[in-house]
Amino acid sequence: MTSALLRANRRTFASLRKHRNYRLFFSGQVISVSGTWMQNIATAWLVLQITHSPVAVGILAVFQFLPFTVLGLFAGVLVDRMDARRTVIGTQTASMLLAFALTGLTLGGVVTVHEVYLLTALRGIVLVLDAPARQALTFQMVGRDELPNAIALNSSLFNAARVVGPAAGGVMVAAVGVGACFAFNAASYLAVLAGLLMMRSSELFASERPQRPPRFLRGTAEALGYVWRTPSALIALSAVFVLSTLSFNFNVLLPVLASHTLDAGPGVFGIITAFFGAGALAGALLSASLGRASMTALVVGAGGFGVAQLVLAPAKSVAAASLLLFMTGLCFTVWTSNANSSLQLSSPPDLRGRVIGLYYFAFNGSGPAGGLLAGWLAASGGTALAFGVSGAAAVAVSLIAFGVLHSSGRLPAPWATR
Repeated sequence: MTSALLRANRRTFASLRKHRNYRLFFSGQVISVSGTWMQNIATAWLVLQITHSPVAVGILAVFQFLPFTVLGLFAGVLVDRMDARRTVIGTQTASMLLAFALTGLTLGGVVTVHEVYLLTALRGIVLVLDAPARQALTFQMVGRDELPNAIALNSSLFNAARVVGPAAGGVMVAAVGVGACFAFNAASYLAVLAGLLMMRSSELFASERPQRPPRFLRGTAEALGYVWRTPSALIALSAVFVLSTLSFNFNVLLPVLASHTLDAGPGVFGIITAFFGAGALAGALLSASLGRASMTALVVGAGGFGVAQLVLAPAKSVAAASLLLFMTGLCFTVWTSNANSSLQLSSPPDLRGRVIGLYYFAFNGSGPAGGLLAGWLAASGGTALAFGVSGAAAVAVSLIAFGVLHSSGRLPAPWATR
């Protein structure tokens, strides 16, 4: 038993042990992503306090994700043309400057909801390139063999920050206001930039770029054609698109759950968001310990994600909501990390950047519609209606995916590789 636990522990942190560049990147992200989550919850809370409207928080999601809707299909083509490390340095610098701008407006007492929307949209444009470029850089830092482990560790980092950031952000908002959260986030980008600049280019793995950079339309069409011809990729991408549209709108629903359903303040908002993040962290560490991509895990995770939300829908207490959000978060990172890993590992090298771009388009591109839908449902029938629709959609997707994979003989034994 002890030896098995030790082996699982070694598998869980393999990428960090083996690759110096990845350790630098990971260390910088620990600070930066925590700051990002502090800003995320502070921004949603600021909009809700200015407008007192769940729909306004849904509109915030529109500005956050609309750049992915408009530009996301072509982001992978750009990533295939550019140096991943330099691109990430540029996008992180731009995000830092936007965070400083939001800090200045807020601390100066002149911020309006329109300025929040504008800066959120500009940050979304930056993230269109940043997200697939960071995935491409991850491949260069760890190579093909450790990629599933590194993707899961990235998820664990992201979700550990989802625990620390909202909890600290809720306390900071209650104590000194939202401006302090924005200031901390702006300064936190210095850590990740330092890690990027300290990397050794000689230790990066070859990027496996196409010999001739693809044109935008043709390059995107080639990636879409590959997904259409590959059943497992089509199922993974379709599941991500539907679930992200109908079932992953917590940036809209959690502020409303805290302030309206639970009738609480920013402290409780931070607590319930942290519980979701703690569950997501547990799911990411579970995926990292497996060390391989699994369509079974994707299907099971999506089903559990939906069931947890259906049970959450009628919850009226902080304790019940927190526990159920923990389970929701755990299942969330199980299906997302396995979808991400399976798409990257199964993609031909010359299409990998574009397929990553399609993944982020599916994950974020429907955000405007999903955010407005969630805001409208919450305004019409409260979070009970919103979580009920969200959970039912996720369960339906998992059942359909299971049926398709099972009938085609493509569903492997639990936790096996694709």
